[in-house]
Formats: sequence, structure tokens, C-alpha cells
Amino acid sequence: MTGEYSLSDLLERMYQNQLALEAALMELTLLNEKQGFTDAGENVRGALFTIGENAGHIKQGLAKLRSRDL
Repeated sequence: MTGEYSLSDLLERMYQNQLALEAALMELTLLNEKQGFTDAGENVRGALFTIGENAGHIKQGLAKLRSRDL
């Protein structure tokens, strides 16, 4: 399957959604921290760290998958 509905394209879009959600969550976390909710901020930052760690592996996997599509 090629084009915008290929597996690699689907996974790329899911990855982009993950990054967008990560950015939105960080904005909300910063706002909450300004209001004094530091414990919640620390918890969210822990989750965001995991997302960031996994992002590199996902991106590498997508690159390998795309190279097979060509």
C-alpha cells in the first residue's frame, strides 16, 4: 500500500499527534505550575520524559519503515 494510507504514513501521523499532545500537555503543566500545583507538574514531567525518550525510537523505526516503502 502506498500513498497517504500506507502503514508508514499512518504511523508518522500518529507520531505527529503524539508530539502535538506532548506540547499541549506541557503548556497546561506550565500553567498549573504557575498556579502552585508543583506536585502535579512533577508527575506530568515524568510522563513527558517517557514520551520524549520513546520519540527517538519511534522516529528511527519510522525512518526504517519508510526506507522499505521506497
